[in-house]
Amino acid sequence: MAYWILKTDADSYPFDQLERERRAVWDGVTNALALKHIRSMAPGDTALIYHSNVGKDLVGLARITSEPYPDPKRQDPKLVVVDLEADRRLPKPVSLAAVKADPAFSDLGLVRMARLSVIPVPAEQWRKLLSMAGLG
Repeated sequence: MAYWILKTDADSYPFDQLERERRAVWDGVTNALALKHIRSMAPGDTALIYHSNVGKDLVGLARITSEPYPDPKRQDPKLVVVDLEADRRLPKPVSLAAVKADPAFSDLGLVRMARLSVIPVPAEQWRKLLSMAGLG
């Protein structure tokens, strides 16, 4: 199992909406590195949902429920998507400021590559993020 951070703009697709809909196709990704990460996803992987525009917080957990597949809305086979299912809201949002303030995250993509929308998270950092969110 792998761990991910998926960024979304809270004003266009907030975690609340994913919770209401329960499932979504995670689409709209066009960055080559982010697409490479999506191609590495597998059913059962877990993701933290990060609001990148409003709030700048990790706010919820979701589960990858499909293998990557070509984006059905696009005619470009390089553009891939995965299906996602809401798990739960974090008891405490984890702010970007708190992540940046902790030296343990200095090499995390959320800190190093601020514009990347799909970020792998090593297991040790994942456990620490969950602990900061009140789940560990």
